[in-house]
Amino acid sequence: MSLLTSSKLNNYLADIDEQAQERFEVLIEQMKQAQGITEQLKAENVWEWVRRLNNIQACAMDIVNKEIVFA
Repeated sequence: MSLLTSSKLNNYLADIDEQAQERFEVLIEQMKQAQGITEQLKAENVWEWVRRLNNIQACAMDIVNKEIVFA
């Protein structure tokens, strides 16, 4: 409540959003490398690439939510 009354809530939320977005992007790249998801896979089998990338994004979002958003 003090963040709201002191007009610092927007800055606080913007900071959390920035941290979450940066962490999400790092996780995506790390997971893509670990699982060998490349542009070559995208060229050879786009549906497999989409399936695997969607799975990675969902996992990364869960991690970000647990680490930053709902911490």
